[in-house]
Amino acid sequence: MATHANPMKPYLGKLAGIKDIATNHKLFQIELTEPEGQAAFGDYKPGQFVFFSAFGAGEAPFGITSTPARSPDVVEVAINDLGHVTHALHCLEEGDPVGLRGPLGNWFPMDEIKGKDVVILGAGIGGAPLRPVIHTILDNRADYGHTTILWAARAPDLLVFTDEFDDWGSAPNTEFHVTIDSKHPDWNGNVGLITNLLEQVNPPPGEDVITIACGPPIAIHFITLSLLKLGYTLDQMLTTLEARMHCGIGKCGRCNMGEKFICSDGPVFWQNEIAGFLESDV
Repeated sequence: MATHANPMKPYLGKLAGIKDIATNHKLFQIELTEPEGQAAFGDYKPGQFVFFSAFGAGEAPFGITSTPARSPDVVEVAINDLGHVTHALHCLEEGDPVGLRGPLGNWFPMDEIKGKDVVILGAGIGGAPLRPVIHTILDNRADYGHTTILWAARAPDLLVFTDEFDDWGSAPNTEFHVTIDSKHPDWNGNVGLITNLLEQVNPPPGEDVITIACGPPIAIHFITLSLLKLGYTLDQMLTTLEARMHCGIGKCGRCNMGEKFICSDGPVFWQNEIAGFLESDV
């Protein structure tokens, strides 16, 4: 994986595509336009993140939602319109110039978990960085065991990647469950928090099972408690954390958890590495 001589300098790119994936949520496809950037993003991994720049507005960190195997010409990120930078990104149009800094951070140990059963838990837009994990498993189905995907959002219009649900649910040796937090007139499926769905589905916690979760810190905290209740141990649980990252390279200290920095030591952690830090916002 190539490394930029100046890790704070973004690679130049352009928006190759923009797609609505939920209310106020868009999927951005970025085409790197410099050879250096193309080389840097030639083999990024599930779980890594980028800083995405809207020139004149600033940059913000986002988990990568694509894989090089499925999207060899673009890097994809999913963005909720929440603040100044994200709103500026949502106002961009196809063809506009953008900047991309990365790929940054560590990644899910997809080679290490081969042969294991996998339980994937995505809460809201926090599920976006788990899409590359799902794609990696489905594109190499024989390498992984039974996979259970649990997906959740506050309301039906906030569920992301709904156009892929049929593919996920129909894949061999894979089951897919989805829920929304509370009753809605346009919804006939499961109702309740993702922790309720987890305890209802009750995937068995054998020795060769690992879980992978992403969502707000409070959601990860309660998912962890539910997994412990079901008999899982902390060393079976992987998570990728969101944080108020600023530099992305472990220098500014803005995203510290004790002695760890989410940007450089993570964002992917085993739960036994970070136990005790998720009861409050990191």
